[in-house]
Amino acid sequence: MRSYELVTIVNPEADDEGMHSLMDRVNRFITEKDGIVEGTEQWGKKKLAYPIRRFLEGSYSLTRFKLEPRKVKELKINLGAEGDILRHLVVKVGD
Repeated sequence: MRSYELVTIVNPEADDEGMHSLMDRVNRFITEKDGIVEGTEQWGKKKLAYPIRRFLEGSYSLTRFKLEPRKVKELKINLGAEGDILRHLVVKVGD
């Protein structure tokens, strides 16, 4: 398994409960694919450099996890299907 970091920008209109529910679904997807979630950090709302879907700010979060490389593509597809996620970025950490 490889280590990854996932940064998500979520719709700023989602309340704290909605944000936690969304991140729980992402974490559950990773664990169902035999991955390991090492931690999640909420960075809060930040101003965007440019509008995304007419939003000028977004709620940021960082998730550190381990997953098989071939299953990361499934994760990216799943993240793209989530309506409240404005943008996401998965980065490989280390070797």
